[in-house]
Amino acid sequence: MRPRKIVIAGGGTAGWMAAAAIARTMGATVDLTLVESEQIGTIGVGESTIPPLVNYNRLLGIAEADFMRATQATFKLGILFDGWKDGGDRYFHSFGSTGKDHWSAGFQHFWLHGLSKGHTQSYDDYCLELVAALQGKFAHLPDDRMNYAYQLDSSLYARFLRQMAEKDGAKRVEGKIAQVDLDGETGDIAALVLESGTRIEGDLFLDCTGFRALLIEQTLHAGFDDWTHWLPCDSAIAVQTENVRPPVPYTRAMAHDAGWQWRIPLQHRTGNGIVFCSRYLSREKALERLFGNVEGQVLTEPNHLRFVTGSRRRQWYRNCIAIGLSGGFMEPLESTSIHLIQRAILRLIRMMPAGEISARDVAEFNDQQDQDMIQIRDFLILHYKATERRDSPFWRQCATMAIPDTLAQKIELFRETGRVFRRNEELFAENSWVQVMMGQGITPRTWHPIAGKLRDDELAGLLGTLREQVSRTVAGLPEHAAYIARYCGADPARAA
Repeated sequence: MRPRKIVIAGGGTAGWMAAAAIARTMGATVDLTLVESEQIGTIGVGESTIPPLVNYNRLLGIAEADFMRATQATFKLGILFDGWKDGGDRYFHSFGSTGKDHWSAGFQHFWLHGLSKGHTQSYDDYCLELVAALQGKFAHLPDDRMNYAYQLDSSLYARFLRQMAEKDGAKRVEGKIAQVDLDGETGDIAALVLESGTRIEGDLFLDCTGFRALLIEQTLHAGFDDWTHWLPCDSAIAVQTENVRPPVPYTRAMAHDAGWQWRIPLQHRTGNGIVFCSRYLSREKALERLFGNVEGQVLTEPNHLRFVTGSRRRQWYRNCIAIGLSGGFMEPLESTSIHLIQRAILRLIRMMPAGEISARDVAEFNDQQDQDMIQIRDFLILHYKATERRDSPFWRQCATMAIPDTLAQKIELFRETGRVFRRNEELFAENSWVQVMMGQGITPRTWHPIAGKLRDDELAGLLGTLREQVSRTVAGLPEHAAYIARYCGADPARAA
């Protein structure tokens, strides 16, 4: 049987993540070609990631230290949110677990019961990753006890993956796509035709053309669901600056009166950006605000982006699969862009057709992709909806907007009972929902009765032991920047 011909339209992070994974996993069973043009820029601002990328790199056999050197990456233990609840607050969404759960109830129930008994220590004190992050510390721990992700240069990551993919047999073709030819009988994509006249035929086409969605939408008209009525930000501006201090192991998301601003420290520089709703803030004012709140010398020209938050109705349609921004866009608040690329690629590999494309595979792929998008969408909406801010038209709109029933159920269940239930392979775990909901000001009215099973001295002993374990572990950790310098062989002076 001849190798299946897979054609990837577009490079960047999405294209080369797909090429690297398919080439390494499928080997000679596929004939893999990636088409990209040096003349077409990429978005290139996906610098902050979440923990599943660690496993993705491991699946591909990537040595972590090599990858971090190549991408100038730092470790990431979570996100520090400034000003999201009332404008003067801050809370931390970590990647770790908090305290110790019972099979019947999460740790938050025991902590809430403890509050009623006078145990006033912060919920944060029971999370290893959170305490380590705020103290600027990091190390790999035995049994993978430290959950982490990366802050990286996505352009360098794409370059790193390209070298790997080409070594594993992927072919790169330089050129702009002039037209997409369809099969007159089936309606499937038959070939990409470049401006040079070169015709690239394939059996399966991956659309990695970003917001243009050249194949999945412009050619096949798969449809798009617009979610800006729930997630109103539609613009962003990104710049890079020099580091002015050693990089911390977390990303910052700082709310302002029409959106928020990010700060992402890498080994060699810091990524900065402002996300805003153009209805309430002009591009000129947004740029002024961004430059007024960056640290260090600006290294790049501002990169202006316009986007529509939402999801493609069919991310696999006919013989075309959308990967990355062509499949939809979730604003970068919880660093899910690269994760959604990864999920689509691994899902496709698991459903790789052996011959004819199965309609059942396509339906299952689309259903799973849709669930991923909806669950992430709801988590992002939570940050805007659950707020006490009424200091600007933007925040008043967010606070009063109607929200999806799926999210309303999650919020009210937690408010009434302290419970969070994770469905199927939902990305964000119970502790993520708890940290964000309590950070945004949602306090449960009750807790699971099993928490009352402990006598007060037993509860005090449990809470004290858990806090001590976290404190003792963090005290023994090295500084984040020093650890990176040793682990990656980096120059610590570059991170200062």
